[in-house]
Amino acid sequence: MPGTASAYPDYPTIIHALAKAAELGPERPGIACGARDLTYGQYARAVAAMARRFQGLGVEDRRVAVMLTNSIEGVVALLGAMAAGARACPVNPNFTERELGPILADIDATILVCDTGSAEKAGTFAGALKIPNLVQVGLGGVTLDDLLVEPAYPMPLPRPDQGATMFFTGGTTGVPKGAEHEHSNLMAFCKGVATSWPLKLDHHRILNVAPLFHVWGFCFTFVFPIYIRAFMDLMRAYHPAQVLDEFQKRKITIFAGGPAALYMGLRANENFAKTDFSSLHYCLSGGAPCPAELTRFWEEATGSPIIEGLGMSEGAPIANNPLDGLRKPGSVGLVPAGTEVQTVDLETGTRVMPPGERGEIRVRGPQFAKRYRNRPEETKAAIRDGWLYTGDIGIFDEDGYLFVVDRKKELIIVGGYNVYPREIDELLFAHPAILEAATIGVPDSFSGEAVKVFVVLKPGAMLGEEDLLSYCRENLVKYKIPKIVAFVSGLPRSGVGKIDKLALKGLRDQG
Repeated sequence: MPGTASAYPDYPTIIHALAKAAELGPERPGIACGARDLTYGQYARAVAAMARRFQGLGVEDRRVAVMLTNSIEGVVALLGAMAAGARACPVNPNFTERELGPILADIDATILVCDTGSAEKAGTFAGALKIPNLVQVGLGGVTLDDLLVEPAYPMPLPRPDQGATMFFTGGTTGVPKGAEHEHSNLMAFCKGVATSWPLKLDHHRILNVAPLFHVWGFCFTFVFPIYIRAFMDLMRAYHPAQVLDEFQKRKITIFAGGPAALYMGLRANENFAKTDFSSLHYCLSGGAPCPAELTRFWEEATGSPIIEGLGMSEGAPIANNPLDGLRKPGSVGLVPAGTEVQTVDLETGTRVMPPGERGEIRVRGPQFAKRYRNRPEETKAAIRDGWLYTGDIGIFDEDGYLFVVDRKKELIIVGGYNVYPREIDELLFAHPAILEAATIGVPDSFSGEAVKVFVVLKPGAMLGEEDLLSYCRENLVKYKIPKIVAFVSGLPRSGVGKIDKLALKGLRDQG
């Protein structure tokens, strides 16, 4: 049920949009998670109360690290930080201490927000990094009821020129770097989505399963839904049977699903065939390619299309397929108004390639971050003359549809999550039994790609596959753990002596 992008209002920040939504419809459903629902009036009141708490801790123009699983408290903490004039920095609470250390050190937070599940880990880092304030939300800490009984003071409103949020992504070496977004970037994101997906205001019921710490989940969990004054049904975690039940119980109109693996999991669930999808209008996909067979099956079975788009931690959208009209299998769609996307030669990165010829995708627009925190050299390498170089290889067809066909960098995408081979290589190199190792991505029917490692043991060393995987589990979040381990006697080398990963990709069927 599309509308027109021109009908959308202009807000200085997403906090202004939330305040307006509460003013226009205080009793309208705003957000739900599990058994808890908030109207827009309650939603704004909770955010305002959290913001005032944060203001009292001196966060203006500082950073708030939010280390939470999906919850209304998590959304309120992120929005509350932004309302207080701080930069909200969502962090994956499932990361190991090894993975969290450099991220939290880089954030240099004034407040670290946690819940019962992440409290012990958060306390360790708060002490080690001298984070001044540790705030626990939910059970055992600040609850929604605590916030809602506070006096209803006006919503604090940040300045548009203040920092809004930061998402962490790996560099060419896999070292985390924070892409800093201002409020103008988030509002440009909303406008960019509205040009491709012009959804009706005050109408939709959106189901989201993506985590808050991922740019897709962040933007479609609460930024765009607030912008169009939609109801957001936020799942704590992805469980196919529960997701299918939510479609019916909440009369969902839009499923902001994400990568293909989520749709494949729903399709495989025994409850899929008996689920009522009659209210569903559109399903959104990003993070990893969606097989044409899956999109055909899904639309035939549910009556709603899967609509693919392309974005990245540094900004979105880059391209989106239209809600209605021509959608091309394998394409991430058309470039939205106000955004420039080009494919350029791989050698100089300056010569624009004609339709049908591949090149690196570079992007320019108001929705993209202009820098990485504390990473001037990485900023200089990735953002040149105003263009952000994505590392993806793409082709435009004659109709202006963009196809992503390869990657210039070695990035592996597992179920929509970025995995940087260098990080896994470094971890394996540190094992006392391993002489050398190399990590590549291999096709996987469920997650799009899977991690495969080639391992050369030191002479006389003994190390089994399960012991190696146990070592990885202690140091890596689940989606980074190798799915395939190949013990080999040596690794192929290029002419200059570097490990030849292209040659390794020719060995995919071995081991």
